[in-house]
Amino acid sequence: MLKILRYLKPEEWLLAVVSLLFIVAQVWLELKMPDYMYRITTLVITPGSAMSDVWIAGGYMLLCALGSLTGAVIVGFFASRIAASFSQRLRSMLFSKVESFSMEEINRFSTSSLITRSTNDVTQITLLITLALQLVLKAPIMAVWAIIKIAGKGVEWSLATAVVVIVLILVVMFITIFVFPKFRKMQLLTDNITRVTRENLTGLRVVRAYNAEAYQEDKFEIANEELTGTQLFTNRAMVVLMPVLTLLMGGLSLAIFWIGAYLIDAATATDRIAIFSNMNVFAQYAMQVIMSFMMLVIMFIMFPRASVSAKRVNEVLDTEPVIKDGEAIDGVHGFAGEVTFKNVGFKYPDAAEYVLQNISFTVKRGETVAIIGSTGSGKSTLINLVTRFFDATEGEILISGVNVRDYKLEALYNKIGYVPQKAVLFTGTVRSNVAYGDNGEDSFSEDKAKEDEVKRAVRIAQGADFVEKMDGAYDAAVAQGGTNVSGGQKQRLAIARAICRKPEIYIFDDSFSALDYKTDRALRSAIKKETAGVTSLIVAQRIGTIMDADQIIVLDEGRVVGKGTHKELLKNCVVYKEIAMSQLSEKELLQ
Repeated sequence: MLKILRYLKPEEWLLAVVSLLFIVAQVWLELKMPDYMYRITTLVITPGSAMSDVWIAGGYMLLCALGSLTGAVIVGFFASRIAASFSQRLRSMLFSKVESFSMEEINRFSTSSLITRSTNDVTQITLLITLALQLVLKAPIMAVWAIIKIAGKGVEWSLATAVVVIVLILVVMFITIFVFPKFRKMQLLTDNITRVTRENLTGLRVVRAYNAEAYQEDKFEIANEELTGTQLFTNRAMVVLMPVLTLLMGGLSLAIFWIGAYLIDAATATDRIAIFSNMNVFAQYAMQVIMSFMMLVIMFIMFPRASVSAKRVNEVLDTEPVIKDGEAIDGVHGFAGEVTFKNVGFKYPDAAEYVLQNISFTVKRGETVAIIGSTGSGKSTLINLVTRFFDATEGEILISGVNVRDYKLEALYNKIGYVPQKAVLFTGTVRSNVAYGDNGEDSFSEDKAKEDEVKRAVRIAQGADFVEKMDGAYDAAVAQGGTNVSGGQKQRLAIARAICRKPEIYIFDDSFSALDYKTDRALRSAIKKETAGVTSLIVAQRIGTIMDADQIIVLDEGRVVGKGTHKELLKNCVVYKEIAMSQLSEKELLQ
């Protein structure tokens, strides 16, 4: 938990120190009130006391109460301010850190866990900091100061107070041994229920199409019941705890007055007033001691869950991405737009088998190279190495004559127009999605988007016909995930986004699968015509999409088994010919 506090700013530490000063003042004022109560009690039971003296002592007591209240309000304000700014910073740091992660780190933590760490875990830490500044700092000061105040005021009363404190310590030990582990488990179970909920929402169409609502409900109920059972255990422990604490406080008050009654009965007439006054004062100080321990118990209740949360947040913040920034910002002159694979091999982290082995080929500037193969042959993995979503395990990949590992990531991505398998759209407008992101000096945001560039990109991507019919045209709203457009329209907007960047290299990872053959052919012709001189890497399943490519790379079980044009591969590559014959007739293949 202490490790997470290193992210507090100096001004927040200063506020914490100021809060401590107000807490000391607050405790001093609260501990002064029993002194005035002693004065009032003595005056009331002493014959001949002036009523004005009682009012004066009562006035000072009221001022102490108001001063303590003011101190508590100020400390609460400072604590809330520190906690709010700290949580805001933690969320921003987590978001930035996750953005820097490669797919290896994302897969290691899981998406649902990262969401929980950025929300629920940060909330637990914030809540602890807010209460810690108000309770943890106050409780020990109050307890020690109150014990000093009551020292010497009665051995019998002190023993009674000590017994209650020992019982409180035993209660805390019980919580530590039996309840703390459950609090730790709750965070993992929260991850699990977030994962199940997220899977159900993202896969809702499939769930309904397969009438699997009951199955999903059962899966959710298992996760929900496990979390609920853990929460019930911890809540029941806490429900039992508060009555026990109340009983101890009431029992201590009763013990103090019971002992006091015996002491007063055995004392002489002259000593009874002093004993009676001391009894009242001792009772108030003893309550302060017990209240201090109660505060600490409350913090003990909250600390384990917040501690687990802090550990989980630190795990993310302390994780160093395996994909590191290089120094290069541009390629070698004369190699612009060229992509070269040199003996590239790759296996996923902790995997035993290689997904890709000994991959070597070169894509010249302006060429269109297609990659095809059976499912699981490594096509998408090959593309992911170019974009450095993963780094090659062996060999090297050169872009514009420079190893991709040597590029600054920003410079590398500015060279690439990437269209993933699953088209991704963001909440906003058509314009904001097409003009999305940064492309170095040519970048433009939605506010300063070049109208002509957006329209040109949409036209090349064969999307102008449906975009201009939308309500608002290029300013038409796009829902989260592009749910208000069809799959083919989503793909065309994703392709338009890549075209709008004006990159050196296009990467299409099976990006034409939702398009009909006519639109597919028209789109590829337009790209070739309008973006002459730009290199294109195309991963495809359909032979019709890649027949016109300058070079086709055929993969089988992670190895290159064919390389050449469509006609050449039909003659000398059995794997390619089998794929081709399964999709098109012999007449169509020879056209």
